[in-house]
Amino acid sequence: MTIAKTLLRSREGQLVLFTVIFFLGVGMASPSFLSFQTVDSILTDSAILMIMASAQMMIILTRGIDLTLAANIALTGMIAALIGMNWPDTPLILIIAAATFSGMILGMLNAVFIALMGIPAIVVSLGAMTIYRGMVFVLSGGQWVNSQEMPAAFLAFPLGRSFGLTNLAVIGIILSIAAMFVMRNTRFGRELYAIGGNPSATSYVGINTKARLFAVYTLAGTLGGLCGYLWVARFAIAYTEIALGFELLTVAACVIGGVSIAGGSGTILGAVLGALFLGVLQNALPVMGISPFWQMAVSGAAILAAVIVNSRGQRQKGLQILRVTHEGGAIR
Repeated sequence: MTIAKTLLRSREGQLVLFTVIFFLGVGMASPSFLSFQTVDSILTDSAILMIMASAQMMIILTRGIDLTLAANIALTGMIAALIGMNWPDTPLILIIAAATFSGMILGMLNAVFIALMGIPAIVVSLGAMTIYRGMVFVLSGGQWVNSQEMPAAFLAFPLGRSFGLTNLAVIGIILSIAAMFVMRNTRFGRELYAIGGNPSATSYVGINTKARLFAVYTLAGTLGGLCGYLWVARFAIAYTEIALGFELLTVAACVIGGVSIAGGSGTILGAVLGALFLGVLQNALPVMGISPFWQMAVSGAAILAAVIVNSRGQRQKGLQILRVTHEGGAIR
């Protein structure tokens, strides 16, 4: 009973309960929604968001933000698609490695300006986002790469199955668990919390803030590169506007999961649960007869609601140092 109360008091426990109730509510209205195929689809559709929300969580934790994640996915996905189209005999592992390495380079470029030069993350990522989107257009010449131009093995991997789930879902779960382990059980994770909690104090206790920020932005870029290949292969198409607006969904998943936008608090589990909630929402909208084009509006409303809940939960009551009497409110 005590454990149940503790879970329900946590943001993660409340989010799990709300998601389950929402899932069951949609299922009662449409029984076909309550099936393994729906769960499989939610996990597959949410896998990339789970990975990138985990990366975004680490960055937000340090009082930063990375708005280039979607552009990173678009650029590295186009690189992977062009390699597959022009050199179809290239082993799949090399294509994935090329996309991941490209993403790492993009992340390192962000890190140079943010971590080493001290330029605000939102300024750097806004500028870099535009540059990366432009590079997608330059690389592709504005042309699409469709499924007929990609090798069969390139397309088959994300939706291949392992342990009863798609490879995409398995990768999302494994990387999410790895991120949880790093944040909970390693010095690196604890130092990120310290940087977000009190960046001025970290230098006094010997934490190399620049090195940690450089690592976290590089890691996010690397994961973006991997997701670039997964995105293009999952949807079997590469074009200039891939993942447009996806960076806002990564922020939404974090905020819904209880990650403080001011930094210093939150968990990977919360961000992953936020991503899963958005995945349930995305799959439920067509069942409820609501156009998927409303997804961004609904996601925005969910972010606003989450921010209000966060602000009310973090509000500290004022400390009363004088006692108020019952006679006319006089203070003694």
